[in-house]
Amino acid sequence: MTKRLLWSGLLAGIGAVASVATTKLAAVIWRKAFDEDPPE
Repeated sequence: MTKRLLWSGLLAGIGAVASVATTKLAAVIWRKAFDEDPPE
């Protein structure tokens, strides 16, 4: 039971970090491609 909760927490944490990293990377690419901030 405890291992399952730890696993779920680990997956959620990695998913959140991956989402933030993906958003930042996409913003960098957008700025380089269009020389402006990405739309919100």
